Amino acid sequence: MTAARNTPNPWPAPTVDQHEAIRHRAEEIYIRNGKVRGHDLENWAQAEQEILRESSQPPTRKTAIVIRVNGAEYIGEYNPESSDGYVPGEFHPSTSMPVRFDGDKMFVKRPNGQELETIIVRIGTAKSS
Repeated sequence: MTAARNTPNPWPAPTVDQHEAIRHRAEEIYIRNGKVRGHDLENWAQAEQEILRESSQPPTRKTAIVIRVNGAEYIGEYNPESSDGYVPGEFHPSTSMPVRFDGDKMFVKRPNGQELETIIVRIGTAKSS
């Protein structure tokens, strides 16, 4: 038996989910780089590094606001750190407020005159209350 076989692996094996994410990312890298053959190991190594780095970062807290406009329901996520003090519950559920849309963003005018910027993550049919 060689010493290398007895040495613990300093890099823990990825979980099944991570392995699948790495495989998918390696395929994305392959396609993005023009489907050049012969770079499988490089693509895999890059994908593994990216996925493991992403999975070691703390999850970001996602917060959302639901706005109903003309029978449609828009769900917009916003970043609490850049929301200028917006707190959930600032709007009464039946209160009308100005809203504007720009691409995938929704801007909700707050009572203090500032806008809450959100990214629209879902659009659906508003449910009756």
